[in-house]
Parts: sequence; structure tokens; C-alpha cells
Amino acid sequence: MGKKKDPGPSVKDKEMYESLREDGASKGKAARIANAAAAQGRSKVGSRGGSAGDYDDRTVKELRERAAEIGIEGRSSMNKQDLIDALRNH
Repeated sequence: MGKKKDPGPSVKDKEMYESLREDGASKGKAARIANAAAAQGRSKVGSRGGSAGDYDDRTVKELRERAAEIGIEGRSSMNKQDLIDALRNH
């Protein structure tokens, strides 16, 4: 793997940012989480969330409705796994 690019001064917790990026998070999502962790503490940020449920437990119809809410293009022709991947990587 090559040299990591500095995410810039707007990212407050660069170590967490890089870890999230390596795990596949988008630049924006990684920056939001890293900055929240820097401002509020990692344990506080880590304890939030988790109430939405697992995408694997949802029906294709429910997944398409969620994809429509956030504006994912091409959702009508996606199968369940494609919808899950698109939602997780949005």
C-alpha cells in the first residue's frame, strides 16, 4: 500500500479517519465520524447508533424504499444484495 494522503486540517482524528477509510467508509462519512469522536470522545460516539436494524433482515421492497429516501439511482433494477451494498456504501 502506498503513502497515505493527509486528509487535511478539517479532520480532527486522523488515525480514526484512516481506519474508517481502510474499512471502506466514504471520505465524508469517515470525516464525520472522526470529527465527532474528536469532539465528544470515541466511547460516546461508539455507543450511539445501531437502532436501524440489519439490512439483511429487510425485504427488497423495504430496501428500495430506503434507497429512494436517500436518492440511490438504479434501485428499481437492483437485487437484494445490490441494494444492501448500495445502502451500506452510500
